[in-house]
Formats: sequence, structure tokens, C-alpha cells
Amino acid sequence: MIIGVPKEIKDHEARVGVTPAGVKSLTEAGHKVLVETHAGALSSFPDAEYQDAGAEIVGDAGHVWGHSELVVKVKEPVESEYPYFRENLVLFTYLHLAPIPGLTNKLLDSKVTGIAYETVRDRIGTLPLLTPMSEVAGRMSVQVGASYLEKEKGGRGLLLGGVPGVPPAHVTIIGGGVVGTNAAKIALGFGAKVTLIDLNLNRLREIDDIFNGRVFTLASNSYNLAHATREADLVIGGVLIPGATAPKLVTKTMVAHMKKGAVIVDVAIDQGGCVETARPTSHSNPSYTVDGVVHYCVTNMPGAVPHTSTLALTNATFPYVMRIANLGAREALRRDPGFADGLNTYQGDLTHRGVAESQQRGWISPIQVLS
Repeated sequence: MIIGVPKEIKDHEARVGVTPAGVKSLTEAGHKVLVETHAGALSSFPDAEYQDAGAEIVGDAGHVWGHSELVVKVKEPVESEYPYFRENLVLFTYLHLAPIPGLTNKLLDSKVTGIAYETVRDRIGTLPLLTPMSEVAGRMSVQVGASYLEKEKGGRGLLLGGVPGVPPAHVTIIGGGVVGTNAAKIALGFGAKVTLIDLNLNRLREIDDIFNGRVFTLASNSYNLAHATREADLVIGGVLIPGATAPKLVTKTMVAHMKKGAVIVDVAIDQGGCVETARPTSHSNPSYTVDGVVHYCVTNMPGAVPHTSTLALTNATFPYVMRIANLGAREALRRDPGFADGLNTYQGDLTHRGVAESQQRGWISPIQVLS
């Protein structure tokens, strides 16, 4: 199979879909890999390493897309990449289609086989390709929030961990999944007071055990959310419904009642955000203020630490890349129902329920289209 690795062109996106180590494994298995020049440079993987591993370095993105059977990316394609779509192309990347109906339309119209990292499931039902970036984003959310609490960036002028005689900042985390748990680890490490809110009481019990009672836990309801956000200096949103638009749990009214100079980091922004006042931002223009509250809603947060992020991501994605290369996409998906959950578009059909419900479209199950 011919595998293409284009350079990411989303704003300040520096990750890459396949490392030189992955190229070596693919070429040793008899496959051809086309890598766009400088695709890995910002992740500290220069062209020379890809060449040494057996890749063909290509100077034109159109050549990579046009001559590849499988394109492996990191982020969803942007509009300038839409013309590269074609029938029988397999695209393996984060898609986050729920809030992007335009991209969904283009994939369907072009009959692209779109496999989304964020909806692939493993044998125990977890999201193995979303987890590593959720770990990175969860940990980053605290250091980003700590930075934006500084007065220079519009914050309240707080040191997250305080000092003797001065209380620490109060961090409220919404969602007790991978993002929330990793955010809590780092926030506690900074010395902050941490409250975590989740709908699942069993998960709150697990959080209480994990952190030995050092994290205050609250059951999710509108009253508790309003109280916790009002008291918070930093709010981190980490709510996820796989494939679907995130629920707007923090309302405009709640934001209006937050402290002036408080900070919101909405990690769920890839799926539309869990804060009503959140809108997607980029690394070149990362924040804005609503009602005196600083919002940081960058849709590719892990792109700021591309070397770490690329290695963490490809550790998880590469076995699936190899499986597609060896078996072909259809057979690889048919053999693994969890992998088939990653199928979002197939030969003009929408194949993920969460995306369909978010965009109010019809859909057909992966099992049906692959059988």
C-alpha cells in the first residue's frame, strides 16, 4: 500500500501523523511511504530521518494526497485540503465532525473513507486513540490556566499554588475522565485547591480513592455547577460524549457570575465545547474575554508540545496504520468491531451515530456498510 504523510497546515499545528520509526516498520513490511517535506520538522523529526527510514520525501502536498491510498494525519483537514478528497481515499486522523458539517459534507460528497481517531474503541470500550492527547491536553490545561491567571494576560493576578499565608487558587474541573483526572494531578502538584464535578457517582468514588480525598468531588447538576464556577479562579472543561457535540453545562449566566479575571480552559472545544460562551481559538490568537472572564479555547492544545504529543499519539495509532496497510481498510475494520466504531464516513454514507445526531442527519451502521 502507498501511505501518505502530509504536513499539517492548521494554525500552529506542529505534530505529524507518522514518525520515522513508523516509516521504517511500514517499508520493512513492503509498503511505500510518501512524506511531505518538513512534515515532521516541528516535532523534531527532520526529513533526513524519514529518508534514512525509507520514506520518499515529496515537496508537494497535492502529490502526497493524490498518490496515496491511505493518508495519515493528526488534525481534521482544513478547507484548502478539501480539493484533495477523492473516492477510494482512506483518511485516518482526528476528524471531530460533530461541529463541522461542512467537512462532513465534503467527505460524503467525495466518498472518502474517513476513520476518526477519537471514536475508535478497544476491547474494553475505552478510546485508545483519544486517550494520549486527552492526557496531554488535561495536563496542559493547568499550566495554561496558571499562565492566564497572571495579570499580564488578563487574569486575576493569582499564583496557582499560593504561598505561606496566602491561599492557593481554586481550580474547578468539569468531567472526571482522562482530561479531568490528568488536570487534577497537575493542579494538585501546583498546590491548588481542586474540585472535580462529574455525573457518574462511581467515577467520583474512584477519583476520591485515586487522590486520597485531596480532590473535592461534586455530583453534576446545575446548582452545583453554578456554585463551583462562581467560587473558581480556574475552570477546566473536560466533558466528552464520543463523536457527539459536547453538552453546554456552563451557561452564559454562570460565566457572568464568575470572578472577574477568572480563567476558563475548555478542552472540550474540539467537540463544540462544554461552556456556552466558548468558541474555537488558535495558538496564534488563543484567548478572548467575556464578562471579564478569560477564555482559552484552542482546538489543538497538544500541538504546542509537538514532540511529546507526536510520540504519545503515534504510539497508539501506529498499530492501526499497519493493520490498514497490511489488510486494507475494509478488512481491517471488519475484523475489529472497536476499530469499526472509528468509521465516520464510507463511500458517501455517514456511519457514526453521534455525528449524525449532532448534525440531524441519517446514518447507517459500520457493520451494515462493511458486510
